Amino acid sequence: MAVSFDLFDTLVSVDTPEDPAAAVAAELRDRGVSVPSDFGDAYREVHIDAPAGAEVPLPAHVAAALSSRGVDAPNNAPRRAVVAAFDPEVERRRGALTAIDAAAERGPVALCSNCSVPELVARTLYRGGLRGSFDAIVTSVGCGWRKPDARMFEHVGTQLGVEPGSIVHVGDDPETDGGIEAVGGEFVNVAETPLSDLPAALESVP
Repeated sequence: MAVSFDLFDTLVSVDTPEDPAAAVAAELRDRGVSVPSDFGDAYREVHIDAPAGAEVPLPAHVAAALSSRGVDAPNNAPRRAVVAAFDPEVERRRGALTAIDAAAERGPVALCSNCSVPELVARTLYRGGLRGSFDAIVTSVGCGWRKPDARMFEHVGTQLGVEPGSIVHVGDDPETDGGIEAVGGEFVNVAETPLSDLPAALESVP
């Protein structure tokens, strides 16, 4: 058996911008980019025709949004602006370390997180005191697919050296994290099984 964990709202709580478009726009201006007046509208539009289930990195989306308004953003400004806009305060959730330790006693452990922002997962793990806790770290921005797409869970299995059907995935969102069930794995919802109860729950898994 292998166990994978969602990150945000499962192992940690983070503060996120109330208005992501405004936060990114402010960071772009700080980097000398002429942000169009309707950037908020552009931010909410689809600019990249990605396959179903694919992740579009947020810097690529921001660059495309600016380009749609005739604005060029040199010197990697979209990436730097996005990383700065999503620079979180992190609180590790109660029972997170105990849950990870219990999972490690049963087999390999992965992090499996939807995240379109480069560097955000790494920063979050560091600030939450979770760096070094996993045998594999799989992010949607890294592997190219978002939960619930089966290809993300299959990538987790590849990284851990197990079949995806042997993975118990722990998360907070039945619509995304629950996608593990489509590849034969098991979903544990932290809304129903708190992290503090996960050690006992894993004992009941064959």
